[in-house]
Amino acid sequence: MPAKIEVRSLSKSYATDKGPRPVIANIDFTVADGEFVALVGPSGCGKTTLLHVLAGFERPDQGRVLIDGAARDRPDPRGIVISQQGSVFPWLTVQQNLMFGLDGRADNRVTADYYADLVGLKGFEKAYPHELSGGMLKRVEVARALAVKPEILYMDEPLGALDALTALRMRLELLRILAEERHTSLLVTHNVEEAIHMADRIMVLSPRPTTIQTTFEVPFPHPRNTSSPEAQHLKVAILRELGL
Repeated sequence: MPAKIEVRSLSKSYATDKGPRPVIANIDFTVADGEFVALVGPSGCGKTTLLHVLAGFERPDQGRVLIDGAARDRPDPRGIVISQQGSVFPWLTVQQNLMFGLDGRADNRVTADYYADLVGLKGFEKAYPHELSGGMLKRVEVARALAVKPEILYMDEPLGALDALTALRMRLELLRILAEERHTSLLVTHNVEEAIHMADRIMVLSPRPTTIQTTFEVPFPHPRNTSSPEAQHLKVAILRELGL
């Protein structure tokens, strides 16, 4: 498959009172069109910084990010970030949240209602965020991201604030949606089982300044049984790379 994302010799540091603090050190990798890649690594290693550079919210000190062969140096509507913190507007209804960011097309409401139905929020279009559960709010955020029809989803611990059962349900929903709508996806997560459940490939990042320590292909077809011996063997191998 052609490369959707190319990362070439990427480095990033932050200025401190004691001089530059390296965060990313000379990283190279590619992500194929339609591929789902998970990034795991120790806390503070630079996973979120790397995602922000890929999405164009931060600039690297050295190296380049190419999207479809063209340099990316600023946010682009073809790529949408879904974060752990959430960004649902509390003063707007579900429908209004999903219409936010769409252009002035006459079918905006139809599009919003389609994505509300897609994520299981049919019947809640007129509800306000304070009337929804945490899992439903996350569905609103996912639906709003998908409604603008992005080519790339950048997901930064999107399910980290949910309880285990709700997070599992949202994983299954995301996988169902991604099977219906083609997106290139990058997921930052601390949850190795989540990475195995969802991704085609898992990149293990080193402690800061981060490099790609190793890469694991996930050969299991969907739907996946993460409790199978093969999946558990992969989980142990990834945890070993993480020093656990």
